[in-house]
Amino acid sequence: MRFPPNDIISLVGEAPRFDLAESVGPNLRLAELIGPADTPGLGDMPLNYGTAQGDPWLRRAIAGMYETDPENVVVTIGAMHALFLLAFVVCDRGDEAVTMSPLFPPARTALEVVGSNLRVLPLSFERGYRIDLPEFRALLSPRTKLVSVASPQNPSGVAIPAGTLGDMLTAMAEICPSAYLLVDETYRQAAYGDDPVAASALALSSKVISIASLSKCHGAPGLRLGWAITRDPELRQQLVLAKFNTVISCSPVDEALALRLLTRRDRILAERRRHLALGLGRTANWISAHNDLVEWVRPDAGALCCVRLKPAKFDDVAVGRFYDALTRGGVRVANGKWFGDVARVFRLGFGFLAPYDLGAALEALGAALIQATRAAA
Repeated sequence: MRFPPNDIISLVGEAPRFDLAESVGPNLRLAELIGPADTPGLGDMPLNYGTAQGDPWLRRAIAGMYETDPENVVVTIGAMHALFLLAFVVCDRGDEAVTMSPLFPPARTALEVVGSNLRVLPLSFERGYRIDLPEFRALLSPRTKLVSVASPQNPSGVAIPAGTLGDMLTAMAEICPSAYLLVDETYRQAAYGDDPVAASALALSSKVISIASLSKCHGAPGLRLGWAITRDPELRQQLVLAKFNTVISCSPVDEALALRLLTRRDRILAERRRHLALGLGRTANWISAHNDLVEWVRPDAGALCCVRLKPAKFDDVAVGRFYDALTRGGVRVANGKWFGDVARVFRLGFGFLAPYDLGAALEALGAALIQATRAAA
């Protein structure tokens, strides 16, 4: 099969009562972008093709978040579109690509379906999903064309420090100097409360490609709007050509709404960061209350984290009972197997639900823990 199946596709199916598997914050409503005074402007919009590289004003707004030139920005249909186009453009069949695991499954699939030889660096719960530089270096070769990482990562929410990214670029310059470092920074601006927002990796090197979207931090996955930013003009031209030959352009309606969102981004992000901080705090309290049964890796940013059922309390049978109890209780978490991890680790999304519902969901999650361990006893 060209595209391998993965149960993560259930996230775009029918939702349960309490969805703790989601990786986003609450969805924006259209009314937050369009008021009565805005309707005439959108009503007069011609439904024509957009431009292949993306609306110039939108690219200018995106570039402003990275302190880069708007010409470096290529607008895509979500970050997943950017991931696929970059894999398709950079990697010929038989070339080598390096990525990390666990990771968002389509990010791996994009590299596999173009025929690249994929080399995977395992990141473990025990190490806090941090990169081991000697192990990373051992995966590189002169045939490496693309290194693809996310920071903060999905599913863990763990960010890669700038120093580590710099060391990775140094190793790449020595072993595979023509290779690019693709950094998915979709969660970069999803800081907690007044926490500082990490600087983009884009400034580290001209070999860095940054991608992101409006789906996670900004709460607008329905707009299907993302971008890739590169300072390499030849690569940028190839991305524009690849986009034109696959989808021609993005929807001008999506681009117009995206521009309105970005003009309001300071207010929108401030509200969502407060919401994420509250969700993170409640999750931390829940972990503390159940620390005899679970442990976690505290995330650096984003609406998600990784939680592990303690091996001393849950054998493989008990892990299965835990997931069965969740289903009966109308709760869903993201099974670690979706991302290449083990089943006793799960991704918990604390940003999607309203505060009251998150409290009820965590209570139901705790009840499932108790049910699984009591059955074992």
